Amino acid sequence: MPFTLLRESPVGMIGAGIVAFWVLVASFAPLIAPFDPNASIQPMASPMSEHAQGVFYLGTDHLGRDILSRLVWGSRTVLFYAPLATAAAYLAGIAMGLAAGYYRGWVDDVLSRLADIILSFPVLVLYIIVIATIGPSALNIVIAIVFASAPGIMRIVRGLVLDLRNRDYVAAAQTRGEGAWRIMLVEILPNARGPLVVDACLRLGYVIITIGVLGFLGLGLPPPDPDWGGMINETRAMALVFPHMTLIPCLAISSLILGFNLLADGLREISLRD
Repeated sequence: MPFTLLRESPVGMIGAGIVAFWVLVASFAPLIAPFDPNASIQPMASPMSEHAQGVFYLGTDHLGRDILSRLVWGSRTVLFYAPLATAAAYLAGIAMGLAAGYYRGWVDDVLSRLADIILSFPVLVLYIIVIATIGPSALNIVIAIVFASAPGIMRIVRGLVLDLRNRDYVAAAQTRGEGAWRIMLVEILPNARGPLVVDACLRLGYVIITIGVLGFLGLGLPPPDPDWGGMINETRAMALVFPHMTLIPCLAISSLILGFNLLADGLREISLRD
């Protein structure tokens, strides 16, 4: 489904606009951020207060770091690791789903039971167990998300493959003597892309929430690197006195998740019309 068709959906266009805004912010972070995100300048400055080095448009935190600069640089963290983790989860989930749905038999039984076991755990508890076991780091966050998300993707792909494997074009490819994985990747997977694209947008929102929650719990990126969840965690004790320190990163997370959800709704609308 061409991305240009998104203009047919106002909701999808709004979501794409929100996502594009944050992508631009992340891309031009060195130009947009007025200060070094880790520099301690003036603790607990109020929004729009002036300093010899510039203006604190969103104020500073308890350590004197500019909130706007940390928010801008934190968008890079989210928009790099969330798509990376989602893409890695899809690679694993698609491979498992294709194999389970196409081969059936014991392959399907083993992969489906493995997925059922992983999905039986509460997602947040599973994330915490994995991160606590292998330690908090950017790579380990990706590993934890892949481990917890791939089984759900696998079940979606498996269901699509079970429907598509009996189509005429698959039978024609089998008659031509094409290999199993070539049939899966060339004949079946492209015809399953519609639901997967919509699910990927929704799952990106879930992954952004996950990264934020892990940062809030102290299991995200090690400090002092800017992290929206970590920003909430570091300032939560002062939320009653300086609510902007906590509300601003919360609004940033919410807006990005809203953008991906609206984008997914727009893509779903278009797919239903086709």
